[in-house]
Amino acid sequence: MKVILNEDVKHLGEMGDVKNVANGYARNYLFPHMYAVPYTDETVAYFEGKKAEIEARKEQKRKDSASLKEKLEGVLVDLSMPASANGKLYGAVTSQTVADFLNKNGFEIERKRVEIPGLSIKSTGNYHCVIHLYEAQTAEVKISVKGQVSEQDKAKAEAEAKRAKKAEAEAAEKTEESSAEKAE
Repeated sequence: MKVILNEDVKHLGEMGDVKNVANGYARNYLFPHMYAVPYTDETVAYFEGKKAEIEARKEQKRKDSASLKEKLEGVLVDLSMPASANGKLYGAVTSQTVADFLNKNGFEIERKRVEIPGLSIKSTGNYHCVIHLYEAQTAEVKISVKGQVSEQDKAKAEAEAKRAKKAEAEAAEKTEESSAEKAE
């Protein structure tokens, strides 16, 4: 069924857009909530009269997304995640993690708009992600992932380091003994 959207509908379109939708979706959801009207000559003429108003709203959204882009590109997403001593994360940094961080810092970003290369980050370091704004505008955000090493991991790493030093010392003693024996 062909409809004209009366207001912005998430995941469908914006006010004034003409869309083809399933009959049941139009009858049971769009029409009762006044989100859309049937595509007829009268409704087309009505929306032609409101075209200037609709374009003004879209232009305002473009300006808002441009200012949001500038703000987002100035933000460093600084995350501290549980990690092993070698920098491998026990979990992963996903689009949801980044969206949560941005929402806590005053930005209203949906996780679906966040695009992380490779879908997730699994080790510490510096990365970047792309956030899709209005229409084709995108913002590139820097991500810094730092590892939180637990006390158990610290103890294991120290024990490994001690074992490695002891093994090196034993190997050095054996080479000294064998070179002393060869010298005799």
